[in-house]
Amino acid sequence: MDTYDLIVIGSGPAGRRAAIQAAKLGRSVLVIEDRLRVGGVSVHTGTIPSKTLRETVLNLSGWRERGFYGLAYRVKKDIEGKDLGARLRMTLDYEIDVLEHQFARNGVKTLGGKAHFRDASHVVVAGNDGEERIVGFDKAVIAVGTAPYRPAHIQFDDHTIVDSDSLVSELRVPRSLTVVGAGVIGIEYATIFSALDVPVTLVEPKERYLEFVDREIIDEFTHELRKRGMTMRLGAKVEKVEKDAQGWPVATLNDGRQVRSEMLLYAAGRVGATADLGLDKCGVVPDERGRLKVDPVTFQTTIPHIYAAGDVIGFPSLASTSMEQGRIAALHAFGASMPPAPEFFPYGIYAVPEISTVGLSEEDVRRQGIPYECGVARFRETSRGHIMGLQSGMMKMIFALKDRKLLGVSIVGEGATELIHIGQAVLNLGGTLDYFVENTFNYPTLAEAYKIAALDAWNRMPRVPLAETSAEEPAARKPRAAE
Repeated sequence: MDTYDLIVIGSGPAGRRAAIQAAKLGRSVLVIEDRLRVGGVSVHTGTIPSKTLRETVLNLSGWRERGFYGLAYRVKKDIEGKDLGARLRMTLDYEIDVLEHQFARNGVKTLGGKAHFRDASHVVVAGNDGEERIVGFDKAVIAVGTAPYRPAHIQFDDHTIVDSDSLVSELRVPRSLTVVGAGVIGIEYATIFSALDVPVTLVEPKERYLEFVDREIIDEFTHELRKRGMTMRLGAKVEKVEKDAQGWPVATLNDGRQVRSEMLLYAAGRVGATADLGLDKCGVVPDERGRLKVDPVTFQTTIPHIYAAGDVIGFPSLASTSMEQGRIAALHAFGASMPPAPEFFPYGIYAVPEISTVGLSEEDVRRQGIPYECGVARFRETSRGHIMGLQSGMMKMIFALKDRKLLGVSIVGEGATELIHIGQAVLNLGGTLDYFVENTFNYPTLAEAYKIAALDAWNRMPRVPLAETSAEEPAARKPRAAE
């Protein structure tokens, strides 16, 4: 029996970062992955496939050029599943090669197979080679991620009635699509296929969706979806799904309507992939959705030497935050110093168009009773946006009236997930409106929207002079004497 300082169950973003961090601390590490190749949900069925599919669709459909060449413009006339899959396979192979190289370079050992706990210090691994091994450990990180929620009343066949896993495993372009669930995954796939001009119906039991995003941004996003023909059935619950004589799924809603399409994607929630881990043997208790409760600072479960990180612990379920959770868990496990986590981190929703946000929404600010002002910039107002042919897209910034500090940034439109990092940096450094007004941005860029939005807010704020400027109008920074 081999014994390790740390075993990591799962090789997704949280697992890989925990393993590499522990290895850099000089600890012996074993990563156990039940797939044939490392990478976890993120690489095989989640983050990487969905974002690769999105980029492929935008390129082949000519989506980004339609502002100039018209809605009928397409780079490739007939786009099929094989067109989408070719780029996906190349990307996945590259990601896996990089990860395997990282493990090898840092001395992290890997073992393929399904792990379950024998007790609080041993796991049994049913290897992919048919052998069963017992592995001892001092510390453990559970980073198994999640799986799509598949309710009993939905008869999945993984061809016409699919979840997000089976969708990417058999890529094809249906003549019509129903998406059940307007969470992040449902929204991303609904808008990706809509960009292919596939008629899409989005069904969501709540009246509002993506409730953690600023409502003005969601209103703009919803307008864009409706404008291009997407049907949205909000406040409607799917009671049953049957197949008609042609074999097409027909979803019956609780309001009496029926939605028929060639394919139905059920994307209403995910569950922690913990059912087969034997958690009862080690004392860790999952919730009803298979997720694990952890200390929000150390990521320890109720068993102090067993940690959990990534999607298996629930919100925010982002690859970026999962990586940090895994790293922090490894640092705490072996007594290394942990830098304080930044107060704000960005959310990215890779829909078409993208949505990204950091800090407080306008609804958050109102709930907290903070006097504030907003500034808005439309991408079409920027020279870069005009060059790119952008007809939509906006940035919204919120500033405190008391000290003019930045409180939050929300963006919908091209490049939102890249642009958000400027706002993230200023927010975490306690910056104010003055930064955006007084500094120079590359021209022409979409980043100019920061200056436009800041000036828009300044125009409605009480006339308090900017640093080193008159009260009349924002001016450039005064040169120092040495200049």
